[in-house]
This record gives sequence, structure tokens and C-alpha cells, in this order.
Amino acid sequence: MSVNYVSLGDSTAVGVGASQGGGYPDRLASRLRQGGLPVGHTNLGQSGARVRDVVNNALKRVIALQPTLITLGVGTNDIWRGTEVAEFQDDLDRIARRLKQTGASMVVVNIADMALAPVAKMVPSALYEGRIEPFNAAIASVARAHGLHLVDLYEASREMIPRRPDFFCADGFHPSAAGYDEWADLMLPVVRTLVQR
Repeated sequence: MSVNYVSLGDSTAVGVGASQGGGYPDRLASRLRQGGLPVGHTNLGQSGARVRDVVNNALKRVIALQPTLITLGVGTNDIWRGTEVAEFQDDLDRIARRLKQTGASMVVVNIADMALAPVAKMVPSALYEGRIEPFNAAIASVARAHGLHLVDLYEASREMIPRRPDFFCADGFHPSAAGYDEWADLMLPVVRTLVQR
């Protein structure tokens, strides 16, 4: 049985920051293939995307692709660019509702603890301090409501980032290849269970 995988999200889905190998979705797809699963992967990630961009630019395309697996990672740009949490949650709810109609398994990641990123030392702490948790609460709430499988990147990142000085690339904001590897490894057990059902 082949897996028709569609990934949605921001620059981390695209793989900005990694010299090769793509972001976490490309790495996830290659890990599934190494495990012997035939996987077709369409990456609809978009650098700089906020949740509203996913609604406007990707939803119709995903549905047309008839996926069996969907991953979504979005929210960091919403935090930096001042999206209201309630608005974020409404858009995320709209995405979940529409994509449920595809019948695909859906995996969503929450937002890493960007307060630990090198870039955080260079920007006013009001940009992220106390802002990540409400967004992650919104993601958890939508995941519960629609039966999405939530991978807790936030908690994992608090353990990963301090022990991986190479987690971020030179810009101090995007993960490096090593960071994306850690991220894909984190998601793999959940995704593997879903696609092998």
C-alpha cells in the first residue's frame, strides 16, 4: 500500500536553513521509504506562511491531491507577526474541518520553544515570551476537537535545543540539517503507526 503524503506549513516544511535534505517533511518521507514503504510526497510548504496563507493557498490543492497522510506545522510566523490567538485558532479549525473530508491521517506539530533560539537574544522578549503557550494551547484544542495526531515539538525542543548546539542554522532562527533530523525522528513513530494501519 503506497502512502500519498502531502505536507503543509512554513519555511520549516520547505527546509530553509538546511544545506541539503529539505525540511522535516522530506526527511520524514525518506525515513518512511527507508522503512520499506512506498511514499509519494507533495510539499506545499511556503516560506513565511502564516495559518491564513495555508487556508488561502493550499487547502484546495491538498484536497485535489487526495492524500492519505497530511502533516501541518504552522504558527511561528503568526507569533512574530502579531496574529491574534483567536483568529489563529479559527483558521486552524477551518483547515482541520476541510482536510478531515479527505479521510487522510493528519499529524500536526506545535511550535518549538523559540525563546531558546539564538535569534531570541536579538529581539524584544515581548515578541515571544508568554506568546508561544497560548498558540500551542490553540493547536492542542483543535487537534482534540478533530482527532488530529499532535506531536509535541515544544516539550521536545526544550530538551533537544540545549543538547544540540547545532540545532539551528547560522541565522539562529531556522533549524539546521541536524535540527530537521531531530524533528523528523520525533515525528516518525507517530507517522509510521498511522500509515501502517
